Amino acid sequence: MFDMRLAKDRGTAQHGWLHSQHSFSFANYWDPKQVGFSDLLVINDDTVSPSKGFGTHPHQNMEIISYVLEGALAHKDSMGTGSIIVPGDIQLMSAGSGVAHSEFNHSATTNVHFLQIWIVPNQVNSTPSYQQLHIADEDKRGKFHLMIAPNAADKTLSIKQDINIYSGLFDGAEQANFVITEHRYVYVHVAKGSVDINGQIFHAGDAARIRSAQNLHFSQGQNADVLIFDLRPNELPQM
Repeated sequence: MFDMRLAKDRGTAQHGWLHSQHSFSFANYWDPKQVGFSDLLVINDDTVSPSKGFGTHPHQNMEIISYVLEGALAHKDSMGTGSIIVPGDIQLMSAGSGVAHSEFNHSATTNVHFLQIWIVPNQVNSTPSYQQLHIADEDKRGKFHLMIAPNAADKTLSIKQDINIYSGLFDGAEQANFVITEHRYVYVHVAKGSVDINGQIFHAGDAARIRSAQNLHFSQGQNADVLIFDLRPNELPQM
């Protein structure tokens, strides 16, 4: 059984240059029933106007992920990193003992649409670090690719937490299974398009908490981009 989190029920923030939808409580949006899941604290679905963005601001003891769906995101930080993040890229910044960064729309003409995801780390005050890689569509088409894990592997970034994050693309006849192992929780988030999961249609922004070992079958995708978070069996983040 799925514990659904529908896109229409998310928190919304409109700041003119920024339209943001919050899967979990964030900033001025507060819902005591939506304060994260296991070590997953934040999923913000952000659309930023041309040349606008988040000015330099600090973070500490958080694993921060950017996943671009459309457009290009310009990143700068106090570690000296400067990069452009485009669809297919995955960025992971470990804030550790403290880091400041900015994120701006790289384009002067088109919006950038991306997910910002926060994971609570399993260690504090570590040395800040930055990672970024590109995962080609063929590595995710009709299957799930392990993007982020505790120990980096081929085309996988390393995170300071017992979490595995997968991405898959589904369209038309493409199908895949994902087996949830015992003593693990899973959070499924549909970033784009729509997909059938075990007979339930998920649209863009829809998500579900899953607390039982089972097989998930993905089919009938329509330009779907799906994220799977394989998590420790804890109900809420421990800050």
